Amino acid sequence: MSGASGRVLVVDDNKVIRQLIRVNLELEGFEVVTAADGAECLDVVHRVCPDVVTLDVVMPRLDGIKTAERLRADPRTSHLPVAIISACGEHEVSGGVASGVDAFLAKPFEPAELVRVVRQLMHRERRERSEGGGPDGGEDPAAVDGCQDPRRAGSTHRPH
Repeated sequence: MSGASGRVLVVDDNKVIRQLIRVNLELEGFEVVTAADGAECLDVVHRVCPDVVTLDVVMPRLDGIKTAERLRADPRTSHLPVAIISACGEHEVSGGVASGVDAFLAKPFEPAELVRVVRQLMHRERRERSEGGGPDGGEDPAAVDGCQDPRRAGSTHRPH
């Protein structure tokens, strides 16, 4: 397989954790873009067009649960698989479920489990796209704002 396995937007306010997640995913062939909090995530998500988003819960400016809610509320990102990677307590899990989060991974995590969760979400998202566009069977919402998957469009351009 040539190129990356997919693009992941990793959102965590802890630089060490962001780097740990980045390295583990890059070793498995994923392209990784990072953001330091939910507000930055919402700023960059439309430019980087990720296949999966991972969110910490406790972050400055905009926490992971509110970020997930905003991603779900925006038609351009409502289809994106979202995983919470946090020291998840019962409150975070229930808040995440209500916000439409697709998966949870507790810190500290095993790198193999991180990769498994991201791969599982990426395969699910690609399967939904191939079964008639977006989740509602209509137009692919990722294509609405120019975030059509460059691998499917034949483009080799990759944003930095």
